[in-house]
Amino acid sequence: MNKPRKLIIAGNWKMNKTVAEALALASSLKLDLANVKEVDIVVCPPFTALESVSKATLDSNIKLGAQNLSEHHFGAFTGEICAGMLKEFSVRYVILGHSERRQYQKESDALIAKKAATAHAASLKPIVCVGETLAEREANQMEQVLETQVRGSLAGLTKEQMVETVVAYEPVWAIGTGKTASTEQAQAAHAFIRGVLGQLFDEATARKVRIQYGGSVKPANANELMSQPDVDGALVGGAALESRSFADIVKNSV
Repeated sequence: MNKPRKLIIAGNWKMNKTVAEALALASSLKLDLANVKEVDIVVCPPFTALESVSKATLDSNIKLGAQNLSEHHFGAFTGEICAGMLKEFSVRYVILGHSERRQYQKESDALIAKKAATAHAASLKPIVCVGETLAEREANQMEQVLETQVRGSLAGLTKEQMVETVVAYEPVWAIGTGKTASTEQAQAAHAFIRGVLGQLFDEATARKVRIQYGGSVKPANANELMSQPDVDGALVGGAALESRSFADIVKNSV
């Protein structure tokens, strides 16, 4: 598959895996994916497993990501993790604004924009999530929701920072439900997001930004999704928790 942007497949392990389980999964993926060069591979374990997974994937083609960070650099923020702490474990990417955090922790676009700026200040690459709910899609509000989230969550970034940012389109109705957006739906949403990026920055910048699809990605649908012109990878949830399924998604994407 000849794409203008390098594919990026990231596994979001969410609140799963003990340290021992995370180590076993990372070690297995390191073996299974050792020969893959065409894809940027990222794993995002829970904070408690970052150190072990970092050591396990050292000198491999697997990059480490975190699932969140604080917008603050340090201080009296109980329960939060700052960028400097993540950097100690060679974290390269950080997921921001996941729909679960938007829903359960009430994270706003403005907060996510602050976190993205904080990530860039520490040379971390944000994976910024956007996506509409089923009710919003059925009310024909998908474009309105996506434009609001993209503009709000990326506000204040420079063109150079935007190119180093990954956008993840995750239709909320497809996360963990077994429902997947059709290839046409995914491509249409990704093309729309790229159009908004072109307005926010410029077309040249928008063409360089990688936009991932997330929402019940499986080995069986990975190739068809990744073959779409504006789909540049996947943010994988449930299927990332098992070595074979995640490795097959990566391999089937190219």
